[in-house]
Amino acid sequence: MPYIKYALVIAIASLLISSCTMTYPGSSAATPTTNPFTNPLPTSSDPMKDVENFATATALAKTAIAGGGPTATLGADGATPVPTDTPFGGSIPTNTPLGGVGIIPSSTPGIGGSGEGDTPTSTLAPVTGRPLTYTLQSGEHPYCIARRFNVDPDELLALSGLTRSQAYSLVTGTVLKIPQTGSFPGPRALRSHPATYTVASSDETFYSIACLFGDVDPASIAQANGLSLGSLLTIGQAIKIP
Repeated sequence: MPYIKYALVIAIASLLISSCTMTYPGSSAATPTTNPFTNPLPTSSDPMKDVENFATATALAKTAIAGGGPTATLGADGATPVPTDTPFGGSIPTNTPLGGVGIIPSSTPGIGGSGEGDTPTSTLAPVTGRPLTYTLQSGEHPYCIARRFNVDPDELLALSGLTRSQAYSLVTGTVLKIPQTGSFPGPRALRSHPATYTVASSDETFYSIACLFGDVDPASIAQANGLSLGSLLTIGQAIKIP
C-alpha cells in the first residue's frame, strides 16, 4: 500500500510539472475597430436639453424644405438653432417695368360706345394756299378766284389762255390755272366781315356768296354754318360769314 501511494503521488507530481511547461497556441492580434463618427456628438450636463435642441433643429429643417423659407443651422455649441437670413430682407421682389414706373392702363370706349373717349365728328377745315388749278363752280368767275387766292387776275387769265371779255361768260367746270407768284392789285375784300348774309335768291350757293365778299373761302362759310358745301340754300336764310 505504501508503494502504491508513493507511485500515485509521483504520477500526480509529474502531471503538475508537465502542465506548468505546456505551451498554448499563439493568439491573433486584435484588430481595433474604427469609430464611424469622426466627431463625437456634443453633450451637455442636461441630456433632456440635448434632446429638445435636436428636435427643434429637425423641425426647422422640415419647415424650410416644405415652405422654401429660411433654413436653420446649429450654433457653435450645437444647442441653439440660428436661422439664416433670407436674401432681399425676406421680401419677394415684384416685377417692375423698365424705368421703375408702373404702367397705368387706359380704357377707351369701343366702337358705337358713348363717353368722353368717343371721337367727335368734325368738319374738315378749308384748304389754304394756292392750288395749281381750280375748277369754277356755280356763281364763280376768274376775278372772284383771283381775290380769293390773292393773285393777279390778268396773269390768271393769261396763264389759262383767256381774255377779259371771257371772264364773266365762263361756264361751270372751266379749269383755271392759278399763278404761284404775284398778288392781287388792290383790296381783296368787297364787303366787311365777319357778318351775317341773308340769302336773296334760290340759285345762290356758298361759292357765289364767297365771291360777293371777295376774300372769303366758301368752305369757311359752310363750316361756320355747320353745313356742307353742296347744301341747298333757301331765300331768307341767314348765313354767317367768318
